[in-house]
Amino acid sequence: MSEVPAMNRLKRIQVRGYKSIRKMDLELGQINVLIGANAAGKSNFVSLFRLLRARVADDPTAKGSEFHEYVEGCGGANALLYYGAKTTQVMEFTLEFEVCPKPYHWLLKWAIQDAFTETEHDDLVQPSRGTGKLEPVVEQCRVFQFHDTSPAARIRINQYINDNRGLASDGGNLAAFLYMLQETQGEYYRRILDTIRDVAPHFGDFELAPHRRNADTIRLDWREAGSEYLFGPHQLPDGLLRFMALATLLLQPNDTLPEIVIIDEPELGLHPYAINVLGGLVRKAAAHCQLILATQSVNLLDQFEPEHIVTVERHRLDGQYESVFRRVDPGELAEWLEEYSLSELWEKNVIGGRPTR
Repeated sequence: MSEVPAMNRLKRIQVRGYKSIRKMDLELGQINVLIGANAAGKSNFVSLFRLLRARVADDPTAKGSEFHEYVEGCGGANALLYYGAKTTQVMEFTLEFEVCPKPYHWLLKWAIQDAFTETEHDDLVQPSRGTGKLEPVVEQCRVFQFHDTSPAARIRINQYINDNRGLASDGGNLAAFLYMLQETQGEYYRRILDTIRDVAPHFGDFELAPHRRNADTIRLDWREAGSEYLFGPHQLPDGLLRFMALATLLLQPNDTLPEIVIIDEPELGLHPYAINVLGGLVRKAAAHCQLILATQSVNLLDQFEPEHIVTVERHRLDGQYESVFRRVDPGELAEWLEEYSLSELWEKNVIGGRPTR
């Protein structure tokens, strides 16, 4: 398997004082599958990458900045600290990348106005894949969550046709992005179509074209195999629409594929067969990017190897709970795996990741 460009492979992440994470020191591999009970802390781990991206977007000290708005949207600085500011007043992150000369380090302190003051921050930059322009290393860590497929979701309505530089975190520009691939990267577009048809054999093709009344917009129209009847995005089942977004994300060209892809609960609404196909897509994509998945799916777990798995549990310490992250040791499971699958070991609580008291 070919390696991810070494500059931006995330080797290790240390977190202190963030949400349910009192203290964490986790080494990461090419594929990382986080498993755990509800409220164990998987989504909190995923959300810290959103926080980091908001930090590098603009001046975090400015009111109205993306970082300021993100903190406000989370309920203020107090809500982001481990058990609040009365217990924790410092939040700290350290990220080590493959060949960066120093780690990315960021330290924040709580301020009385329920905001953060930044006391330490490293601006690490690297050439962006595809453009060659310098950008913050963290900028290439992208979080994707395709949960919202409601009637008013961006993925189901008209989209700006030129919003196609990369797939949006919620899939909200899926039609525009697929149209760009169809016009400029036909081989990748056909791979995506073939994969969708594998999961939904009745699916024929997308009908992608600028809107007749407004050439600046496009939407996700489609047809069934062998039919001329045109369907709209509002007629796509939730699970199939999410799979379309996942297939597009994982099968897109390397020059638009983020170098570190984080996906929260990719199995939501998918048929077991679609989950199996998804596992194969993740394994193939790992030749070109690093992946972090947060899941509760036993079917998806069985698509991976023990060394890919990270268990997340809530442990009680001094009267308070904290999220504890532990990478599974394949050596400890060798004999177990002769008779049981990974999902069976998870259900038996052999590898952890089950609810704890």
